[in-house]
Amino acid sequence: MNKSQLIEALAKAEDLALKKAEEVVNTVFGDMEKALTRGERVEIRGFGSFKIKHYEGYQGRNPKTGEIINVASKKLPFFKVGKELKDRVDI
Repeated sequence: MNKSQLIEALAKAEDLALKKAEEVVNTVFGDMEKALTRGERVEIRGFGSFKIKHYEGYQGRNPKTGEIINVASKKLPFFKVGKELKDRVDI
């Protein structure tokens, strides 16, 4: 399911106009994004949680040339699936 399919499903399920459903979906994702950029954790009970993980820099190797390169440290979003969703998917 992609974002537009989610918007259509919400509009159909709640009898909303597509524009209103799009606003709702964009607001939810926008607020989640803002929380993550502030370093906060986002938890949706029964579904899972999102948090920012910090990865230290390291020395890597370019697979084509074999040249050693420095990979900078970075922060990336990380999703951990909730137990209820894990159980529902693993039937």
